[in-house]
Amino acid sequence: MIVGTHLKPVANVYQNIVKFIVNNRQRSLRQTVFSLLHPTPHSYDINKYIDYVVIYAVLTSVVCIVLETVQSINSVWSLEFKTLDLITVIIFSTEYILRVYCCCEVSTYSGPFKGRIKYIFSIGSLIDLLAISPFYISLFANKSYDLRFLRIFRLTRLLKLTRYTGTLITLLKAVQREKYVLLAAAFMMILMIVLTASLGYLFEHDTQPDKFESIPTSMYWAVITLASVGYGDITPITPLGRLMTVIVSFVGIGIFAIPAGLMASSFTDQLRLDRKVFEDDVRKLVTSDQFTKEDRRNLELEAERLHLSKEVVDEIFARLDLEKGAANSNEITIGNVSIELTLEEYRKEINTLRRLALNEKAHLLTEQINDTSKTTQLERDIWKALS
Repeated sequence: MIVGTHLKPVANVYQNIVKFIVNNRQRSLRQTVFSLLHPTPHSYDINKYIDYVVIYAVLTSVVCIVLETVQSINSVWSLEFKTLDLITVIIFSTEYILRVYCCCEVSTYSGPFKGRIKYIFSIGSLIDLLAISPFYISLFANKSYDLRFLRIFRLTRLLKLTRYTGTLITLLKAVQREKYVLLAAAFMMILMIVLTASLGYLFEHDTQPDKFESIPTSMYWAVITLASVGYGDITPITPLGRLMTVIVSFVGIGIFAIPAGLMASSFTDQLRLDRKVFEDDVRKLVTSDQFTKEDRRNLELEAERLHLSKEVVDEIFARLDLEKGAANSNEITIGNVSIELTLEEYRKEINTLRRLALNEKAHLLTEQINDTSKTTQLERDIWKALS
């Protein structure tokens, strides 16, 4: 029993691989590769397995790069580190080539030549290229130049992880929404830094000419003071300088906290907006007569990008199914009168009667309602029920 439980994930992976092979047999090679690397209805979670491999390769590579800087560890594991670096570069290079090959499946990069050139210069592709370029540059130019400094640039492989989370996209949207407010806050911070550095230079230059040498030099002290860090390497010693430091420190708490509060609030609002848009998309598809399993799969993929749990998605679908069932109900009873109509028709007719009540005199309302040339049978039935 325990063995069967442990083997169940392996069996699921095997089943998904079989489904992927069978259902992509009639599709082109480029379409199949695209499904390997991107979430599509034809991926069957194979893209997730590849994502896991790339993520683990990134983390392994970064750990090795960090440990290489420890001389005692590097002297023992140097060969292993180089081997792991070679393996991860092969994985990243293969992924990069395949992404460039299949990018034409996206309408934004349509066209075998222009589309691929456009993709190569996209942010995601440049990050992938930056992750592998130090290895190849050092491989082919190591004999001519000392390129050991390129090793540290291998840490840019961490940026590859941004591809596998929608959080960065949400953050960028939040920044875009609040850019003008953030620019205003940045202007206030720059203004405070310049004023604080100028006052620090004015009060402390004569006493400490080596530390408050100029206003640009004083800006370092101004930043760490306004940010409430205060390293202590540069501190005022005059009474006016110390008084100003106390005041500036209190002001800095408020000024430097504004962007953080704005970003936290904007990020939360953006998450709520994205989820509201997702729910609206679900509502449009669920209430339509052409809602397919493929549509539901696409919605589930979008839910994963928004980090919505399966329980939340199921709750949205269940609530919308109830709304759809209520909207499709075609019998409403008012008083003792049963009327065949939808909720939308009911609201429309009630609004019509309300306008009649507002526009006509009370003693003419019944006559207006009974006039078959001005009202429908449905409106007369509703008025009878309400009366």
